[in-house]
Amino acid sequence: MLNKTVTLISFLPLAICFINCSNAEDDSKATDPINILFITADDLNYNSVGCYGCTIPNITPNIDRLAEQGMLFEHGFVNIAVCQPCRQSIMTGQYPHRNGAPGFDPIAPDVPTLQEQLNKAGYLNGILGKEKHLKPMERYCWDLCITEGELASGIGIGRDPERYYRYASEFIARAKKENKPFFLMANSHDPHRPFAGSDQEMRAWGADLPKFTRKILPDDVTVPGFLFDLPEVRLEMAEYYTSVHRCDQTVGAVLKALEDGGASKNTIVMFISDNGMSVPFAKSNCYLNSNKTPWIVRWPDHIKPGSVDRTHFISGIDYMPTILDVLNLPQVPGMDGSSFLPILCGEEQKHRTAVFTEYNKIFAGTKFPMRCVQTDRYGYIVNFWADGKFRIRGEAMSGRTFSAMNQAASTDENLAKRLDLYIYRTPEELYDFETDPDGLVNLIDDPNLRHEKERLKKLLHAEMRRSQDPLLDEFESRFMR
Repeated sequence: MLNKTVTLISFLPLAICFINCSNAEDDSKATDPINILFITADDLNYNSVGCYGCTIPNITPNIDRLAEQGMLFEHGFVNIAVCQPCRQSIMTGQYPHRNGAPGFDPIAPDVPTLQEQLNKAGYLNGILGKEKHLKPMERYCWDLCITEGELASGIGIGRDPERYYRYASEFIARAKKENKPFFLMANSHDPHRPFAGSDQEMRAWGADLPKFTRKILPDDVTVPGFLFDLPEVRLEMAEYYTSVHRCDQTVGAVLKALEDGGASKNTIVMFISDNGMSVPFAKSNCYLNSNKTPWIVRWPDHIKPGSVDRTHFISGIDYMPTILDVLNLPQVPGMDGSSFLPILCGEEQKHRTAVFTEYNKIFAGTKFPMRCVQTDRYGYIVNFWADGKFRIRGEAMSGRTFSAMNQAASTDENLAKRLDLYIYRTPEELYDFETDPDGLVNLIDDPNLRHEKERLKKLLHAEMRRSQDPLLDEFESRFMR
């Protein structure tokens, strides 16, 4: 534990940040240490949220309210669309191919974590759920670690909003009692499979299932354009959105704990999802619906309520450098991301015009390496594994959706071609995500976009070289000829 002298030295620079980025009338509050609340959803598509365009009435009232109180980013991304690699990338500021954890692996011993830096600065570190997806655990310096099982009222893991409220409240009270600032990572396990009320849920957990208070019906939903509107797909989307609503209740419970604990005013809150929904063409890929995330930041007296950033691209690797910058703590070497604190303070960062994403391997270890660069309009994807014979596998193919599409493909030629693309892929893909956000038309051979394809390819190549991507040589030999 740090002594009072060291703690004061650690927190004295915070006043500088508050003065530079504050609209508060009373600057005497600027010396209060800043708390960090990081809330994540599990497999939540960006456009499943009301403030991001979901048309189901009142589906995410708590997340929407958070956006009204802070800043919403239109171009927020995660750098890999699968849970553990994504979260470990966020907490190291490095791409998965750089931090030693390209898949479900522990990070390399020499890679610093955000929690280590906060621990040195006297912060109390806490995590609620998804604790298994940050490894090795000792590198994350948890003062409180609530497991996914402890967040369940029944057998289903991490799906009881009341328990999130209880543990978050206890942690905030502890920080107050110990006179320490805190970092709390509150991880919902919704809307990850198995979805609420589904047959898959019953098979996984039996009779003692997680409760939900609102059941979304098939007629309530709009089936995503990257899928097909089949009865079983529509039913699974209803089950998914039932889980989305419960996820929102978890977010609301954690925010209520923050408010009830008297810590809202000096806490910066960020909300994101770790990847898109667990269905084909979303999770565990490099499409827009794979990596784009709802990203909301609330910071009382610093961010104007109701702000929307429609310009800058931010991604998971930027989270750690931003938090260090907010707290005026030293940046650590080796991070791939950079701070977007200036954006939160109303400034521009003209270099934020693209994002780089990747995918490497599934939980079982089978490799499906992909790389992608996305700009405000186009996305260029390289599928290193695609050879016309190797078939993709993964959790997104479980449940009703893939099964229904696979069955219908026998009598629907268009669906069969679409499913064939998903299963076998093609070495290169190019999409106009401005006009085709669902990635339905691969433009890689469009002669009118030849220059755009080459431009994106050069952008991706440069970032692969800068970040010492192990696939660089293969990319150069196969795609840079």
